[in-house]
Amino acid sequence: MKLITAYIQPQRLIEVKQAFYERGIYKMSVTNALGCGQQKGYHETYRGADVEVNLLKKVRIDIAVNEEFVDPTVDAVIEATRTGNIGDGKIFITELVECIRIRTGERGTKAIG
Repeated sequence: MKLITAYIQPQRLIEVKQAFYERGIYKMSVTNALGCGQQKGYHETYRGADVEVNLLKKVRIDIAVNEEFVDPTVDAVIEATRTGNIGDGKIFITELVECIRIRTGERGTKAIG
């Protein structure tokens, strides 16, 4: 079992969801996030004052998957978000020690579904 966490551009969320659905991936958690990487933010003028905006809007997607869904999930995110420009996002894959479905008490790969 793996936990896949992807940070993407907010405007790419619809494309990512469509790519997931095409691959039979329906369960996900989506959170609004702020962050910066190589983009380093930008400067803007607000009411005559120069303001540095270095935390940019991102979307965080968390998906717990069984081993056979790791590659299709990662491929879906890459396919839907890659533009070749700085700021396309990041994907992190971590080992998931345990998963428990509260409703039934199922554990492990059965709980993920």
